[in-house]
Amino acid sequence: MTDCTPATRAVGIDFGTTNSVVATTHDDGMPTLVDFAAPGGHADVFRSALCFWEDHAIRGGLGHEAGPWAITEFLDFPQGSRFLQSFKSIAGNPLFESASLFGKRLRFEELGQIFLAHLLSHGGAVLADLPEKIVVGRPVRFVGVRPDPVLARARYDAMFAALGREINYVYEPMGAAYGFASRLSDPATLLVADFGGGTSDFSVVRVEVPGVAKRCVPLGSAGIGIAGDMFDFRIMDHLVLPLLGKGSTYRSFDKLLDIPGGFFADFGDWSRLALMRNRRTLSELARLQRNATQPAAIQRMIAVIEGELGHALYEAIGQVKRALSSETHAQFAFYGPGISIESEVQRDDFERWIESDLERIAKTLDAALTKASLTPDMIDHVFLTGGSSLIPAVRKLFERRFGESRIAQGNELTSIAHGLGLMAADPDLKDWVVREDELT
Repeated sequence: MTDCTPATRAVGIDFGTTNSVVATTHDDGMPTLVDFAAPGGHADVFRSALCFWEDHAIRGGLGHEAGPWAITEFLDFPQGSRFLQSFKSIAGNPLFESASLFGKRLRFEELGQIFLAHLLSHGGAVLADLPEKIVVGRPVRFVGVRPDPVLARARYDAMFAALGREINYVYEPMGAAYGFASRLSDPATLLVADFGGGTSDFSVVRVEVPGVAKRCVPLGSAGIGIAGDMFDFRIMDHLVLPLLGKGSTYRSFDKLLDIPGGFFADFGDWSRLALMRNRRTLSELARLQRNATQPAAIQRMIAVIEGELGHALYEAIGQVKRALSSETHAQFAFYGPGISIESEVQRDDFERWIESDLERIAKTLDAALTKASLTPDMIDHVFLTGGSSLIPAVRKLFERRFGESRIAQGNELTSIAHGLGLMAADPDLKDWVVREDELT
């Protein structure tokens, strides 16, 4: 684990939809990623997830964990716990008031405070004594049809107030831009594209003095609530749900009717599938299966719900998505009690499923360039980051606009936190902070 010294000057937190990463900066000005010693996966990546369960032996009667430990708790006891992931996506949702967890209702900021407490705890000594200055990344645009940026900011403020430190918010792609700019050898105009779990964000920066990141000038940013989670759902919707009965029919007296789409609505977020495991829903599905023209498909859906297999199902979807980034086809395979699914997926099919999403992402990219008063030929470097930047169709979008020679990638999961940590030690940090008048 990274050593903690009194020389820790600042902390950068990339609070992501899927993963969170923390970087600390010391007297030498160089950021170091916090090692969470996580069980499996990347030690410097902390899954943005929470698990709750009833525990009357503790105050409040509600036990909880976060990160990869939350996943372990849920998989060990799925029927007696509630799992929440990607909860950052509700930050700007005015319709969300609270989550009901074993008789208790927790607001977004309360969920966030619990998450931060576990993140700090698992960070160990390096995060035990936080410095006065903390930089937190935030998306350019929050997830949702009509996200409320003022509400999201208020919820962020309440969440991070638990740290008791000065909080500075910076657009997430600006963090990556800051880090990338510090290693350039010539003045340049830089575009950063950050493809996270919930949002795709773009920022344009002018690097005036090579190697001196604080002489970067932000020129414009834009974002959209479409990214990795949406791409996962496209695979779910087009590949998996038809195998669970979506698009099929059932008999009602002498009529043949389409199976109502409401049965599949909660498959958009696997953690909501746990709510479907109730007597009423399972009774309705059993009745539907008896009258379905494809009863085996409905049985597979029942197996997913009864067996609490949502997490495993989405893990299989993520695996096939990643495989399609390096192969032209991949085998989707999912097994569990009462269910067995195998199907080959072509990259061409996946790219067709996300085509409309990529079109909207492209328009948002153009909006960022317009705000910066630039055209594609005026961009010297393009830095792609975030897990979904590895999808070939995403990279092709940028190759068509900027040419392959101007595009760079790397450190997809940690580049933002690294840049935020570097930025946190900059005496001119205020030049990068998102102002209140930028929220509306």
